[in-house]
Amino acid sequence: MPSAVRALGPPLLMMLTLLGTASPAAAAARPAGWSLAPAGGPRPSFYAEGAPGTALQDTVAVTNPARTPVTVRLRGTGLPVVLARATLTVPARTRAEVPFTVTAPPGSAPGDRSGAIEARDGTGRTASVPVRLRIAGPRLTALTVEHLAVHPHGITYQLVNRGTTVLAPTLAVRADGTFGRVLDRAPRPLPVRLAPGTRRTLSEPWHGRPFLDRVDVRLTVTAGGAHATATTSATFVPWGTLGALAGLAATAAVTFLFRRRARRTRESETPSREADLTGAVA
Repeated sequence: MPSAVRALGPPLLMMLTLLGTASPAAAAARPAGWSLAPAGGPRPSFYAEGAPGTALQDTVAVTNPARTPVTVRLRGTGLPVVLARATLTVPARTRAEVPFTVTAPPGSAPGDRSGAIEARDGTGRTASVPVRLRIAGPRLTALTVEHLAVHPHGITYQLVNRGTTVLAPTLAVRADGTFGRVLDRAPRPLPVRLAPGTRRTLSEPWHGRPFLDRVDVRLTVTAGGAHATATTSATFVPWGTLGALAGLAATAAVTFLFRRRARRTRESETPSREADLTGAVA
């Protein structure tokens, strides 16, 4: 196990180390202002690994090469980090080391998590060091496509990462209508990264969809060896046009019936020739 991983031990204490007098060349090469870095040697980031529920310990160092003290506020982001001190005043030409613990969340799925230790001084200047946490356990790549639906302006769906690794999914879309294929999009990467256990709702635009047709839509998503598909059907009916046609038909029917009734009324009011002759004989 890397040296950065240590079991939770004695009470956390801050350690101060006075910086020795540096040579002129070293002083010129030293960056101005305070800095934040892992303690115990040159490391670009913190790394910890453990089973769910395990508390792991490391130490962060704030170096102040200036001739005046500096006060910084420390905090952890992205992970359950507990620092021995939240506010730290570092004397001039001194390095202060602050222990902290990071806990692998109980019941969490195995996989990688990331966060950072951040520091900010009174002027708003900030610095941070990445923290990488690997939760031990078998690595599993799995995802599902859910709640696929077709709407007037496109397709919506949800991607769910049901594995233990971060996924970068790729999407392919196909739709078949009554008379053949109406949509065929080759696989392309999606601009999302799914952490284990997360769910994302996404949409796929569909311009130029069929005017009047019934289609079967199929989404295929792949990521890191995982493969998932979802299908649904949709019927495209121009209800506005059909409504207008129905309105015209109804108007024509009413007009026809009205004219027919008017004609019958006129015919019933006009005397017949037989009635005229009978009246003449009388």
